[in-house]
Amino acid sequence: MILGLDPGLGTSGWGVIRSEGNRLTHIANGQIKTSPKMPIASRLLQLDLELADVLKEYQPDECAVEEVFVNKNPQSTLKLGQARGVILLGATRGGAAVSEYSARLVKKTVVGVGNADKDQISAMLKILLPGAKVAGPDAADALAVAITHAHHG
Repeated sequence: MILGLDPGLGTSGWGVIRSEGNRLTHIANGQIKTSPKMPIASRLLQLDLELADVLKEYQPDECAVEEVFVNKNPQSTLKLGQARGVILLGATRGGAAVSEYSARLVKKTVVGVGNADKDQISAMLKILLPGAKVAGPDAADALAVAITHAHHG
């Protein structure tokens, strides 16, 4: 079982797949959303608590986290880094081995090109994980991270 994670303060995506050889099976996916009206500490706590629930429910053997990219806005980069730190800590605390992958590698693995857009990722997920109902773009990205780990981990 692999849990893929796409960190974000406003929305963090998660996706669980089973990998058996070259066979991938969709288990579940979702998004953890926090309100921008809440203090940042409360948002980070909510992210941690909801991730702990996902880890407890699915008990993944491994976690894969998308690496942070630098925004033009330093405040956005800082907030994303804080959310990513909570996710890395939570995943590690859950006992799973944690790996990290660049967004470019994730896109190249799933679509075949490193500059693929979200629509291309969604289209490939329909092929790679037939029948999966994806909760949104952040959940789709998380599933793509899990698939990347299945191929490179």
